[in-house]
Amino acid sequence: MELRVLRYFLSVAREGSMTGAAAALNITQPTLSRQIKDLETELGRQLFIRSSHSMSLTADGMALRRRAEEIIDMVNMAKTELSSKNENIAGDIYIGGGETDGMSLIADVISRLQKKFPAIRCHLYSGNAEDVTERLDKGLLDFGILIEPTNLSKYDYLTLPAKDIWGLLMPKDHPLTRKDFITAADLADLPLICSRQILQNNTAGNDIFRKFGTDINKLNIVATYNLIFNAALLVSRGVGCALTLDKLVKDDNFCFKPLYPQVCSGLNIVWKKSRTFSTPAEFFLEMLQKKLKKTV
Repeated sequence: MELRVLRYFLSVAREGSMTGAAAALNITQPTLSRQIKDLETELGRQLFIRSSHSMSLTADGMALRRRAEEIIDMVNMAKTELSSKNENIAGDIYIGGGETDGMSLIADVISRLQKKFPAIRCHLYSGNAEDVTERLDKGLLDFGILIEPTNLSKYDYLTLPAKDIWGLLMPKDHPLTRKDFITAADLADLPLICSRQILQNNTAGNDIFRKFGTDINKLNIVATYNLIFNAALLVSRGVGCALTLDKLVKDDNFCFKPLYPQVCSGLNIVWKKSRTFSTPAEFFLEMLQKKLKKTV
């Protein structure tokens, strides 16, 4: 299985047709069709469902797409690590993290880094702790920003000088917007939309909400989310109010009120122990460490 053929396969998956993929790859359609057919023969699996004008992935095709994307990402990262050893600093940095206002500090460092080295590119991956740590462990990310509580035993890390405050996101006309803060009694029987990460990790969820004076398992969770943008759509449709972090939704149609007693989560930027960084990643980490020393 050649990398070139994997790239062809991914192009067909993205374009949804042999014609569109052939045009994007600048090769003839018969050549591309033959390469895809040879790949299916090699694997002994049908990868696409073909119709007269489109192609869609089979279950086997979707599984291969996930692996192919990981392989291509790892090859690109390897090229970056080797090419960035040149005198002219260039290359890519891969950073993953959940939705948090603490990313503003990371954005400041990226901005300064790119002004100094314009040929460096940064790629941000959004996901919860499970998504980010999986990609870190596979070598697909250089760094991950994780919201506490998180098991850091496998990683080296720096603690960021930022705290995220938990609260309730609701429509601006919700009765609870008249309050200065939200208590455990306010949540009784209230339809709630909660982070999937918190529900999947009962220990973390209970650690957070025990401080608030309630048990997460006793809350009326009607929906879960991975990204707050999508949760906000449910809030706007009256599905429920979202338990989330502050400063993430900046829209006059919503109101955020903090929990009381206050519940905060710290932030850490982590990387695999004994990881060999590319030169751009080394410069990023060095610049971040300098910025953190100034904020102490």
